[in-house]
Amino acid sequence: MRVLQWGVYSIGGANWHAPRVEKMRRGPQTGASGAVESPERIIFMRAEPSADTPRTLTVGSDARRIAYRTQAGAGPTLVWLGGYRSDMRGTKAEYLAELAQREGLGFCRLDYSGHGESGGRFEDGTISRWVEDAKSVIDAAVDGPAILVGSSMGAWVALRLTQMARAAGDRKRIAGLLLLAPAPDFTEKLMMPKLDAAQREALARDGVLTKPSDYSPEPDLYTRALFEDGRDNLVMTDLIETGCPVTIIQGMADKDVPFSHAMELVTHLPFSGTIMTLVKDGDHRLSRPQDLALIGRAVSDLVTAFRDGA
Repeated sequence: MRVLQWGVYSIGGANWHAPRVEKMRRGPQTGASGAVESPERIIFMRAEPSADTPRTLTVGSDARRIAYRTQAGAGPTLVWLGGYRSDMRGTKAEYLAELAQREGLGFCRLDYSGHGESGGRFEDGTISRWVEDAKSVIDAAVDGPAILVGSSMGAWVALRLTQMARAAGDRKRIAGLLLLAPAPDFTEKLMMPKLDAAQREALARDGVLTKPSDYSPEPDLYTRALFEDGRDNLVMTDLIETGCPVTIIQGMADKDVPFSHAMELVTHLPFSGTIMTLVKDGDHRLSRPQDLALIGRAVSDLVTAFRDGA
């Protein structure tokens, strides 16, 4: 494990051309390694390029409609997993869509049920449901290994997906994890300790708790079911065997997820292949140009690591 004490990087790494449609093969490279990739090492999505109107998938016993967008390209496919109350058209997701198009990478993003363009009621959402949403879209839209890019709560979803893939014996499914301001176990570790007696009583009595939001005029809503289901999905209880490289980017000025939480997460990750970057003046959004550049560099490094080891 390497821990980098804050810093911002520019986008760099290998310069990949978009794959040709007829052969889906990249031309000669002039990137960091100088190596020419063979077509056998390229893995593709089976989805069509992204359109303004999202595709939809019916998920779960309640047949909720999940919206997602994809872009065809070479593997490993980037998969965007947003945070609590976020959607797939946010700044970081749009940046990754542009990056994937420029680098010729496959890209997939979705809105969990109750979020963005997907159906379902937000208050019915739980970690288990949102993990099911993400897994169903990935299974339907992505062939081959994927790099999961999870932001805030999306990092929790990414870690659960990784655990599920390994439990199913599909250890090559997840090629890498990029966790941005990661908030796994946030209900139990970040929220519950801060609730006063009146809030705990209201949550038990009414089944719902509202708190002012820094990002929306509407308050954040947290249900008793979210907390109860969260306890069934805790990941920071033991070693998290990922079987792939993990990169964490965390702002030290994050008021929602303290950087100490990310540092605690690192202690649960494998010693080898885990990198943590602390951005001294970075907030929870990590959406400034310099933050996006850092994210782009991290993506390039994870893609290179996969291709060099494929």
